[in-house]
Formats: sequence, structure tokens, C-alpha cells
Amino acid sequence: MKIFLAGATGAIGSALIPQLTAAGHSVVGTTRSGAKAQRLRELGAEPAIVDALDRDAVLSAVAQARPDAIVHELTALSAVNPRKAAQSFETTNRLRTEALDHLLAAARAGGVERVVAQSFTSWPYARVGGPVKSESDPLDPSPPKQLRAALAAIAYAERRVTKAGGVALRYGGFYGPGTGIAPGGEQWEQVHRRKFPIVGDGGGIWSLVQIEDAAAATVAALERWTPGELYNVVDDDPAPVREWLPLLAQAIGAPPPRTVPRWVGRLLGGHVIAMMCEARGASNAKAKAKLDWQPRWPSWREGFVALASGGAGAVSPPAASAPRGASSPQDA
Repeated sequence: MKIFLAGATGAIGSALIPQLTAAGHSVVGTTRSGAKAQRLRELGAEPAIVDALDRDAVLSAVAQARPDAIVHELTALSAVNPRKAAQSFETTNRLRTEALDHLLAAARAGGVERVVAQSFTSWPYARVGGPVKSESDPLDPSPPKQLRAALAAIAYAERRVTKAGGVALRYGGFYGPGTGIAPGGEQWEQVHRRKFPIVGDGGGIWSLVQIEDAAAATVAALERWTPGELYNVVDDDPAPVREWLPLLAQAIGAPPPRTVPRWVGRLLGGHVIAMMCEARGASNAKAKAKLDWQPRWPSWREGFVALASGGAGAVSPPAASAPRGASSPQDA
């Protein structure tokens, strides 16, 4: 297939291009910056310099590429300020709504049936009931103020793409090359500086996924086409912040994270409490069953250690690594 990859220079796009080309597909990848065009060529994609928020430019680029499939991996989340979370998500919200609409319009105009769009899991689920959620569970009906617009954009993207016969992928929190949890990444540095504390009881459940495993699930979604579906793309080991954060610090040689009272987190906003104390994790059972996908890194536990010693992705995971934690609601 020929793939039109919107957001090709981000962490997931950069991991996805080599996997697509290795599988025999060709890729046209978008970037807003001409300076990044050479990087796309080095990865194996044909660059297209496009502003994804410019409808005419998007329609023209897709028409010129004449793809068999379109993949939306557009975000703008390089730095999220917890004090100004709503503002930090503003551009990404537009990319999940306006830019997605442009790509869907281009798909209709070009007769492209396969459209895959990025979504996100963990904190968007309703903060009630069991600790691990499936795709059939509801999203948060009353998100904290700082996350309302972001969750509305996520829900909009999922609704629009699945209604159009496409597939939405709810990625877990990324770690690995090119992400915030990698040498030089934002969260990596915060952990080293003890600026990523455990808030309250640290009971919020996070679902993580190694970046190349997320890319592999995206390839599987394109090749094992299931129109109108929604998938959680996470590893087998959802875990509370109080468990995974100290182990991340230990793996990367950082001091143990501080623990601060719940009221301190609330000073930053209810969204901090929601993420750190109340978030629910996600099950990957559906993606495994329907996409025939298995994460090479079943747990962040081995992934963090490998990343610190050379990069999860450059180091092969243990051959007999057993899943940990609840990988489906039935296991919770």
C-alpha cells in the first residue's frame, strides 16, 4: 500500500515509517518544516511539506500522493505545563478535530477507505469502577476543567473516524526513542531532577507502550483492516504511578521520586489529582485478538531497564517475558 502519513516527524511517525517500508509499503510523510524533509528521506519516506490546518493544502497533498491509506499521527505535545494544561493541549486539540476533518475530506475525495487516527488512553476513561478498562467502557463524563477540551477533542476524533469507517487507536503513554521517557526527553529529565513527584497515594493507573510496539500495532491496524473499530494500544502491565515511577527512577539511575500530599497536587488543578490518583488503565485484549498484535515489550519493567542501557528497541526483550498485571477487565 501507499500510505499518506500525517505527522511523520513525531515520535510515533518516526518509528512507524521504517516498519511500514520494511513491510513493503511506501510512505508519503508530512512535515511543516522544509528542514525536516531530509530526515524523512533518511527514514524512507517521501516528504510532503504541508500545514495540516490548511484544508486546501491537505486536500492538494493527498490528491497528489494518491494513497491507499491515510494515517493521522498529528500532535503538538512536546512540552505540557501542568499549571497550564488546557493551553498546552490547544494546538493538539485542533489537530485532532480540524486537521482530522481535512484528512477525512481528502480521503472521501480520493476514494481512500482506510483511515487510521491517533487517540489516547488512560486518563480519558471514567474514574469509577475497576482499575482497567476496555474499549466498551465509557470515557470520563465529568473531566477536570483543564482536561475538558482535550477529552472533547479525543472523543470527537474517535467518533468522526469510526463513523467514517476508519480505525482509532488509543495509544498508551509512550516511552522509548524520541519520546519524553528517553534520554534527553522531558519526563526523563524531570525524573532525574526529582520534579516528577508521586501525588497523594499515587493510585492512578497508567497504561504505557513502547513506541515501536505502538508503531507495530498501527501497521497491524492497516493490514488487518477492521472498519469502524477502536483499539487500546498498550502493554500488558497497567500499573499505579506509585509502582512504575520509582522503578523508572531506579532503572535510569535517578534519585527516588518525592511524594507530596494530595492537597499540593490540587494546587495545580484537579487534572493532576485525576491523572496521579484516579486514572484508570486500559486493556489490550481486543487489539491482540483482532489485530494479531503482541507487544515485543509486554511490560515497561523490562522496557525501562533496556532503555536505560541502550534504548528499548535497540535491545531485544527477554524471550520468555511473562505478562504482568491486569491485561483485561476480567483479570483486574
